Amino acid sequence: MSSDPIDDDESSPDVRPRRKGIYALPNAITLSALFSAFYAIVMAMNGRFEVACVAIFAAAVLDSLDGRVARMTNTQSAFGEQMDSLSDMVSFGAAPALIAYEWVLKDLGRWGWFAAFVYCACAALRLARFNVNTGVVDKRFFQGLPPPAAAAFVMGFVWLITVLEIPKQEVSWLCLAVCLYAGLTMVSNVPFYSFKDFQMRKSVPFAVIVSIALVIAVINLHPPIVLFSLFWAYAFSGYVVYGWRRAKGLPTSVQVLGSLSGMSLGGVRVAASAASWMFAVGRAWPQPLSFLFAYLAVGGPFVAAGIWLGKLWLGVVVGLVGLFVFIHFL
Repeated sequence: MSSDPIDDDESSPDVRPRRKGIYALPNAITLSALFSAFYAIVMAMNGRFEVACVAIFAAAVLDSLDGRVARMTNTQSAFGEQMDSLSDMVSFGAAPALIAYEWVLKDLGRWGWFAAFVYCACAALRLARFNVNTGVVDKRFFQGLPPPAAAAFVMGFVWLITVLEIPKQEVSWLCLAVCLYAGLTMVSNVPFYSFKDFQMRKSVPFAVIVSIALVIAVINLHPPIVLFSLFWAYAFSGYVVYGWRRAKGLPTSVQVLGSLSGMSLGGVRVAASAASWMFAVGRAWPQPLSFLFAYLAVGGPFVAAGIWLGKLWLGVVVGLVGLFVFIHFL
């Protein structure tokens, strides 16, 4: 939950202290979202994956309400903000990763928990970056795929395959790709429309209400297909925005923060040394074709992440290190 200015006596209208109290209403909604995530994990452990996916969607709805309720009732607080962030980590980081792993990723062995951990870690990094970058980003866009949308994308896939009764073993590697894509897109700089400029308190044309009714009706036709289609489109919409902004000569990143985007000379030297060492390991690999396939499978997503972050060297080095650890040591 975000915090708005509350003290009119402060000399600076832009920097004002957050309230330190604990308010029942918004935190009750946050706890409800946390319970939905916990319930989803329990249902997944019991093999009821359809119920688990619905519970994650319920957590996403509740998460969208707590901040708005706090602002409408003037009950924002620093405690509520931290509580919301921790709840989001469980609801949209740990829970989807565990559900996907319990569903089919565990059948892939080390690759399965690798993908689940990457998703979970990226969700934590995305939430941490959001907490420190709130004052330097364009409010119209999210910096990277927001965790609720990433969780809905992954859970929508699980829900759809479960409802259609497709053998999950046939889509195990596709599930791995979905988890890696969602996780790495969360930590990218790709802009995703935030819908924050849509004012709920302002009057709207009658056609807007009709459109909302039509959307609700379409969702009820077949919720798994419709919801997955919507979040699939949103999960890829950021790259459309990215391409459009780049074609127009506009900044492709929605924020500029030196502490997160800078790179020291020492870091370059370490990266170059690590890359040289890993390439030497690759040349000594007894099965070149196996090495190439494994690198494309493991290192490829990291290389893509490095490109999205504007640091190709970072993607290559991390991909090589990940390959060496997961294939050579394990």
